[in-house]
Amino acid sequence: MGPYEVADYLGVSRQRFQQIVRRPGFPKPYQELRGMKVYLAAEIKEWAKHNRPPRPDSDD
Repeated sequence: MGPYEVADYLGVSRQRFQQIVRRPGFPKPYQELRGMKVYLAAEIKEWAKHNRPPRPDSDD
């Protein structure tokens, strides 16, 4: 997941994501490609499960 996908998954703006990523315990990037950090989806989902409010169920 790139920054836009992580922000979307967490339901926050990209600016808010930049604040969250600095928190202790936030998953480290898996890789950095041309200046863009890439995160493992499983690590982001696991972190969110313990650190973010529950996401509302989608009707999709």
